Amino acid sequence: MERMKTREVAIGTKKIGGNNPILIQSMCNTFTSDADATVRQILALEEAGCDIIRVAVPDEQAADALGSIKSRIHIPLVADIHFDHRLAIRSIENGADKIRINPGNIGGEKALEAVVEAAAAKGIPIRVGVNSGSLEKKYLEAYGGRVTAQGLVESALEKAELIAAMGYDRLVISIKSSNVALCIRAHELIRNRTDIPLHVGITEAGTLKEGSIKSAAGLGAILSRGIGDTVRVSLTGDVLEEVRTAQLILRSLGLMEGGIEMVSCPTCGRTSIDLVRLADQVYELIHQPEYRHLNIRVACMGCVVNGPGEAREADLGICGGRGEGLIIRKGQIVKKVREELLLSAFKEELDGFKTL
Repeated sequence: MERMKTREVAIGTKKIGGNNPILIQSMCNTFTSDADATVRQILALEEAGCDIIRVAVPDEQAADALGSIKSRIHIPLVADIHFDHRLAIRSIENGADKIRINPGNIGGEKALEAVVEAAAAKGIPIRVGVNSGSLEKKYLEAYGGRVTAQGLVESALEKAELIAAMGYDRLVISIKSSNVALCIRAHELIRNRTDIPLHVGITEAGTLKEGSIKSAAGLGAILSRGIGDTVRVSLTGDVLEEVRTAQLILRSLGLMEGGIEMVSCPTCGRTSIDLVRLADQVYELIHQPEYRHLNIRVACMGCVVNGPGEAREADLGICGGRGEGLIIRKGQIVKKVREELLLSAFKEELDGFKTL
């Protein structure tokens, strides 16, 4: 697929747009004013593979915590601000690598000018974020009192043009909706209307299961059209799963290298081991930080129909039998062990890949 041509924008030590790879973002669900708890969560997200982290800044205490947080983490820190432009300026002064604002609710043009001036002085980018849940009244009224893809795009581009007219062009745009079809359409409409990098995601997607499915459907469609420079999967739950889901989406589309891809069979009446439990254990194992650098495919299969073939095609596989199973590495059977030893035998072989 041919990616949309966008300008390069630096966010701290990272770069998006241009020819840079698509980066993964997440957002902390801690109180930002609790710097210690926020740092712990960010460090865990770093280990999971998060490239850029965003935190909410609802008050002065949160803004003032940014300096302490930034000094203890290793990825760019984005401050998310609504309603009070002074918090955006305070966040910039305290070292935010990027700010996310909705110019429509930041307090008017003079307030926006003050934010732009502060960002320009530090050379940090501004993300113009427009969500379907907070679309301005005029864009609702223009399209029959409802949220539309056209309204989202026009709102975002108007705000970006306003900031550009103030003499600043280090911008990122996001146009998000919890409606997957609407979100896809909005990105189709914006594709040829700007070269500003796009942060993409299905906002408020839902719980882990539902949200992952909606995000995969929406992001898959958007990214497969070559649109998007950075992504966030928004889930109600463990923020580490946001990163894991984003990685899987990018890897499935061939947009990301590295990491472990896992295949496992859905089970049927032929399955003679507790494959569901084993597959869950394998999933948790391969997502441990010590295996993050591996670029391999693993298979966890439950019977003799597709099991041997899938396991042989993978770099490392389990093929279950009746109360036992085979460990297959690079197409060769290396062990036959009892069911209760399959996980430990798999781990032993997986550890061997760490030194390659």
